[in-house]
Amino acid sequence: MSDNSRIADYAIHSQFTDRWSPRAFTGESIPQETLLSFFEAARWAPSAYNSQPWRFLYARRDTPNWERFLSLLVEFNQGWAQHASALVIVISKTTFTAPGATEETPALWHTFDTGSAWGHLALQASLSGWHTHGMAGFDQEKTRKELKIPEGYAIHAAVAIGKLGDKSTLPEYLQARETPSPRRPVSELAAEGDFSL
Repeated sequence: MSDNSRIADYAIHSQFTDRWSPRAFTGESIPQETLLSFFEAARWAPSAYNSQPWRFLYARRDTPNWERFLSLLVEFNQGWAQHASALVIVISKTTFTAPGATEETPALWHTFDTGSAWGHLALQASLSGWHTHGMAGFDQEKTRKELKIPEGYAIHAAVAIGKLGDKSTLPEYLQARETPSPRRPVSELAAEGDFSL
């Protein structure tokens, strides 16, 4: 288990500081219903024009798709993610049909909305006693081809989901990093009025 030393600058619910992204997982299976509840939380994220551009492709360990999804990750991430319970690829539709329109146009906010949905997923997993770890380290071209993702969908991230494991199972150089990371202070992230950050 980790020692969470995160302290918020302002009063917030502890769910936000409790959520973090470990690499050590137990390797246990995740029930389908549990995983679907994380997608259910993502489903209710805010969405411009209610277009809901996010899509999630997934594989649970010990199922036929597991090795295929694991092979999409770079070697470094395969090394620890092989002990996760599920792997998810996060994508989004890049066009939408506006209310009253008949043709699709670019959805300039699809990444913003999809990030919100991923945040909902991560928080629901954390509240349910699971952990998530988002990754940029995967082969996007191979992912598109292997998972038959059509044009018109952007590929954003891979996510490992699992129960928190013992950090001693990780290579020594990763063990020191297996703790909730700090964050920049609010004063570096938000400014009233003009940009001054």
